[in-house]
Amino acid sequence: MATAAPIASPHGGWLWLHFNLGDARGNAWLAGADLPEPARAFMLSADNFQQLHLADACVYGAFADLVRRLDRPSSSEIGFLRFVMAEHMLVSGRHHPLCAIESARQSIEHGRRLPSVAGLLELIVEHVAEGIEGAADKLSGELDEIEEALTFDVAADHRGRLGPVRRTAVRLHRQLLGMRMLFYRFDQNDLRLAPALRLAAAKLAQRLDGLDRDIVEIRDRAHLLQEEIGSRLAEQSNRQLNVLTVVTTLLLPPTLVTGVFGMNTKDLPLTDVDGGFYWAMGLIAASVALTFWLVRRLGIMGR
Repeated sequence: MATAAPIASPHGGWLWLHFNLGDARGNAWLAGADLPEPARAFMLSADNFQQLHLADACVYGAFADLVRRLDRPSSSEIGFLRFVMAEHMLVSGRHHPLCAIESARQSIEHGRRLPSVAGLLELIVEHVAEGIEGAADKLSGELDEIEEALTFDVAADHRGRLGPVRRTAVRLHRQLLGMRMLFYRFDQNDLRLAPALRLAAAKLAQRLDGLDRDIVEIRDRAHLLQEEIGSRLAEQSNRQLNVLTVVTTLLLPPTLVTGVFGMNTKDLPLTDVDGGFYWAMGLIAASVALTFWLVRRLGIMGR
């Protein structure tokens, strides 16, 4: 088919056109596509936030999704899927490979049948939720490993592992919160749309709501573990400082004794006494013992 030829839905069905928005050829086609002006401008815009609009018998907007990498199924990086949904066509685009798009394509290739174009968009959102659910399982497993490691090594510092977990959980929570609010609002304003454009918005919002609660639980759990690690490290530092304080306190009196006997003055005691060195060492030992007794008496060092 020539690129300038009009695209028609075969046999009264619907079409899915997906574009790489980083490709100038795709952008050129979108610029001249027979789409409502606000929707066409949105597809070519640089907005990077989730949104959902109803205009001129179509629905257009953007959803967040996990970026798909070649070396792993998904990552914590967030990308955006732009789309325009008309009654017989869904036009979508992205700047980065997305997990939900690939999963939806594979589902259709494996025989998944969708009654309408709205069903396709619902399928994509379902795969977005599945991708986030998989990421949540990985985060939860990482927290389980950290928590188990803490039971064996109370002094271990796992803050470097907890940081990415908390950061990913916060990012996913932000995206889920925005997406489910969009569907709640859509559910209240879709009465003027054709049946083929009506989404099961309430059902999708409930699914995202439950998933968001799991993400929030992971975020809070990571926060508690980070506080526990910080408390343990602070306790360890306090013990080390306590030992250093006691050692320093015990060494102060001997330092005073050696300082006195080291003065170059007349009438210095024990200078002409046989065994004066041993008397001085005895004074040092006595001062250490007296200081040690006072430290224990005052409770500075644990009994």
